[in-house]
Amino acid sequence: MSRPITAGIDGSDESLAALAWAAREAVRRDRALRVVHAWQDEPREGLGAAGDRDTRAGRVRQGVADAVRAVTGRHPGLEVSTEVTEGAPAETLVAAAAGAELLALGSRGHGAVVGFLLGSVGQQVVAGARRPVVLVRSGDRASAEAAGREVVVGQQGTLEDSADVLGFAFVTAAARRTALRAVRAWTLPPVFAYSPGSLQLLDETGGLEPFEKNALSEALEPWRERFPDVPVVEHVEMGSAGQVLLDAAARAQLLVVGRRAHRTAVGTRIGSVAHGVLHHAHCPVAVVPHD
Repeated sequence: MSRPITAGIDGSDESLAALAWAAREAVRRDRALRVVHAWQDEPREGLGAAGDRDTRAGRVRQGVADAVRAVTGRHPGLEVSTEVTEGAPAETLVAAAAGAELLALGSRGHGAVVGFLLGSVGQQVVAGARRPVVLVRSGDRASAEAAGREVVVGQQGTLEDSADVLGFAFVTAAARRTALRAVRAWTLPPVFAYSPGSLQLLDETGGLEPFEKNALSEALEPWRERFPDVPVVEHVEMGSAGQVLLDAAARAQLLVVGRRAHRTAVGTRIGSVAHGVLHHAHCPVAVVPHD
């Protein structure tokens, strides 16, 4: 059984944009759409804000039903299921992501990643999910996807290190019938920054840039063979990985980055590159966990 495309909603403009994005992606990939809302019985803004507990629960369910009705109106043939549950939003959404092809969430951007009920929930979900999570801005529009804009993916490390991230990016670009820009950023090791002699030796041996270009080409090779119809642009640039990716994705329809899924001594983390682009990218951002 194929995994559904899942959207977490809370009634905000951001989450409704994520739902619209998820519905379009489900249609492209010929997948079912699952809509998840987790709520806690506390007076607050948003779905179910006022009244007694039953009234709030009813308003939550009605809000979800209205959102789903809008989606099915735009995509009449789309298979849609819903899950409305009372409980901790972050835990519910991480569990929902486990059975999904991807999980789409809303993000306000240009500040902290905003999730559901609390500002920290979106970050908790991105850090804890074992499946790709896509953050979508409230201003996201289908027209950006239809304008021929690229999908941009950041590649790091070896072929094995980036397999999950590149795989997701190629599948997404193929479903959208658009080009893929694969970006590899690099910086000089400290020894080269302070040693003219080392720089001369580096030039004599071919330099770091040819090494980085070769590493990117090798990582892309098996995916180009699997997806021969996806046009690929190889982009190698010296600089901060976060800034290089943001510049490359200035007119992208989606930016794909990786996140190491292992736990550290201080718990799960998003990673500095993913954290930076989630704050500042103008397009939706897909964060793909990998080992």
